[in-house]
Amino acid sequence: MPEGKESHRQALGRAGEELAAKWYENNGYEVIARNWRCREGEIDIVARAGRVFIFCEVKARTSDAFGTPAESVTREKQTRIRHLAARWIEDEAPVHPREIRFDVAAVLDGKLEILEGAF
Repeated sequence: MPEGKESHRQALGRAGEELAAKWYENNGYEVIARNWRCREGEIDIVARAGRVFIFCEVKARTSDAFGTPAESVTREKQTRIRHLAARWIEDEAPVHPREIRFDVAAVLDGKLEILEGAF
């Protein structure tokens, strides 16, 4: 891929993450990390409201021909996100969370649905 060019899939993912981050901000959350990476993987969005921390997996698709965006967050992916969240809390959390929540931001053809407490 030529430098400076992003694939359609990358652009779709980035647009989905932007929609989700704006949703959290518009609903009173503080987005404190985006695309946080460590050796084990990546967390798309970490948001917080006080000491409640939300770990959000963003899935964006242009159609549901291969299933809905939320359906692509498999049990294996959920387990990986839980482990990544524990790592983030250990390494990055500004305060110890009182509560944690795992959301899925499902973006289908530009329309956002936030599934709070998805897993």
